[in-house]
Amino acid sequence: MKILIKNGHVLNPSTNTDGVFDVVIEDKKIAKIATGIEESGFDQVIDASGKYVMPGFIDLHVHFREPGFEYKETIKTGSMSSARGGYTSVCPMPNTKPATDSKEMIELIKAKEATDSVVHILPVGAVTLGQDGNKLTDMKGMKEAGAVAVSEDGKSVMDILVYVEGMKEAAKNGLVVLAHCEDKNLVRGGVMNAGKRADELGLKGITNSVEDVITARDIFLANETGAQLHLCHCSTKDSVALIDMAKKAGYKVTGEVCPHHFTLCDEDIPSDDANYKMNPPLRSRADVQALKDGLRDGIMDVISTDHAPHGAEEKAKSMAEAPFGIVGEETAFCLTVTELVEQGYLTKMQLVEKMSYNPAKVLGIDKGQLAEGKIADLVIADFDEEYSIDVSKFASKGKNTPFDGRKVKGRILKTFVDGKVVYDYDLEK
Repeated sequence: MKILIKNGHVLNPSTNTDGVFDVVIEDKKIAKIATGIEESGFDQVIDASGKYVMPGFIDLHVHFREPGFEYKETIKTGSMSSARGGYTSVCPMPNTKPATDSKEMIELIKAKEATDSVVHILPVGAVTLGQDGNKLTDMKGMKEAGAVAVSEDGKSVMDILVYVEGMKEAAKNGLVVLAHCEDKNLVRGGVMNAGKRADELGLKGITNSVEDVITARDIFLANETGAQLHLCHCSTKDSVALIDMAKKAGYKVTGEVCPHHFTLCDEDIPSDDANYKMNPPLRSRADVQALKDGLRDGIMDVISTDHAPHGAEEKAKSMAEAPFGIVGEETAFCLTVTELVEQGYLTKMQLVEKMSYNPAKVLGIDKGQLAEGKIADLVIADFDEEYSIDVSKFASKGKNTPFDGRKVKGRILKTFVDGKVVYDYDLEK
């Protein structure tokens, strides 16, 4: 099928393309980017006048729950949620049941991608077997089966000697280490950020040190072992400062921020509502500002979602009892536009860098570019459309978000994967 996208504002960081062009898609690839292309001879012509055409977003951090927790999400429903959010490639974390901790489990995920997914699935393998923190996984085998990274996400490998060997093995096999930084010994039953609001709600707090001490540990261990370290869902001002320090010292470290962490602080939690419960938790207003500044200044490289669907009954419980996590695939773009682009922290081009180009660079994959000859993974979006988030329209099984009803700007209109439209907003109207 030969498709022409007419008069769209193309944003492509790899070539610094920032202007109105026509884009031709043919045989799964971007065949041509030019102006004034005649409309004859195409199977489909899409008028993108006044809209933006960008490389498809890449999410380094999702939880699709399959296998083991299909009532929360499946690879099929998760991928549909991704497409609706403008994502064309995603990295599911390994805390499934059983854990994604072997070559066979990676092969299972890849097989599910072929039959069920509308987007590219880039699996993440566990660092230790069963994510129990004791024995390392077969990283070589997982890499051969298609894993792009390893992580113990949901927790940290607390045995420092095991983690050192794990980092060495990851470096040896060219796998990125995606680190969830949390000292479980310091959590002490906490469920939200430690501070005045936690006291008011009568809930146990999680201090910044829970994240910060492991962030520092992992940065120094990665430098010592030669591992490529990517710090997941950073939430504190000192995480930003530590990443800044590491980069200035020449360390191979990158960091991500999730939209909920740069949009909300603990003061915004209205009541004991588990839709506001995530790990790491919503931090202080000063932490939120540091995350925004870090994204603006290029210290923080990536915007990821930590998409974590749960059942409605689970999230109806008190924050003291409910599981951590909120969904994020379908709200990330509009929240980034509203909170960062509209407020002057990021340009539109920088949004594309944080959500597409930089994630591809972290993984070392040939994606995140809208250029001739590249795979036609792309998205068409309207940065100006205003609306209210409506969870009833989510493709995800999970509706657990604090953003239902929130007014935002920025709408995903169409998502293409391998040159095929996998999401079309016009069909929802």
